[in-house]
Amino acid sequence: MDRDDSEDPVRRDDLFLPAPREIRVAGVLTTLPGLAAVVFAVVLLVDALLGTTETAGGNSVYGQAFYYALLGAGMVTCGVGLLLGHTWARTPAFVLALIIGGVGWYTTGPSGQPLWGVPILAVAVVLVVLLFRTPSRAWALGEYPEGVDSE
Repeated sequence: MDRDDSEDPVRRDDLFLPAPREIRVAGVLTTLPGLAAVVFAVVLLVDALLGTTETAGGNSVYGQAFYYALLGAGMVTCGVGLLLGHTWARTPAFVLALIIGGVGWYTTGPSGQPLWGVPILAVAVVLVVLLFRTPSRAWALGEYPEGVDSE
């Protein structure tokens, strides 16, 4: 049987676009909290289905599970986009970093849980710094060299 060259599998060079190391690390830092949110959504859903979660005041645990699953899926999508070197993922990742920073601030300050809040806040700050370093900005503006990948 003759093999058609148009049916070649996707090459690594076609899948991973050139991007600086900062963007790849930012992709990991965006993906991990997203995966945690998806796992949390699954835990909420399982607890609700098993009847172990009490709903006070008519709160919908199913709605909360859907919210966390949707938020986590968005974070994972942005993180994978950054890992693959897609420039579209930089702005949503920055917005997510701001949201994560707000969660870290609230957890540290008003909630009085610095053991959880400080690491969350640190991830947000590192993510913002990585997204706005000089190589990251050059990459987003299309000024990053085509054949160069700092990995």
